[in-house]
Amino acid sequence: MITVRKIVTIAVLGGIAYLGFGAASLPAQSSSSNQSAPPPASATSTPKPKAADPDTPAYHSMRPRGPLPDTLDPKQFADAETQNIYALAATEKSVLYQLPCYCRCDKEVGHKSLLDCYVDDHASHCILCKKEAAFADTETKAGKTAAQIRKEIMDGKWKDVDLSQYDTLLPAQ
Repeated sequence: MITVRKIVTIAVLGGIAYLGFGAASLPAQSSSSNQSAPPPASATSTPKPKAADPDTPAYHSMRPRGPLPDTLDPKQFADAETQNIYALAATEKSVLYQLPCYCRCDKEVGHKSLLDCYVDDHASHCILCKKEAAFADTETKAGKTAAQIRKEIMDGKWKDVDLSQYDTLLPAQ
């Protein structure tokens, strides 16, 4: 005979199992992430629908509709290269928002564009993020649009960026 006690016990165990499976499906958080950092750029905007090509990382296909979060303060980093690239990222937020990041941080940490790498400390230890942002800055200064730069990044042109020019602190922009 099934008692009320058995029914409640089964319901509680089922609920715990349900919650356990739900938590297991959440993306893992990097232990090195800055817990006090502002939310990624995608938190205040509508993310781009999944690309038809699953090999293309996440990005936003249009300019942001509202304000974007600040990138981290470059001065918090010890090395000149990271300081310089975080400084240029702060000046190119709208462009970086529209670019994919090929280190696949969209899969690993849930980033929705290259800008998200600079809203937290991810780019400080990722050479791919640095090369893509440096490439985007150079191409923006050459007059290219975010869509043009995005195509070039998808074509792998960022791979040829030489970061040695960022090894000395650049004048503030």
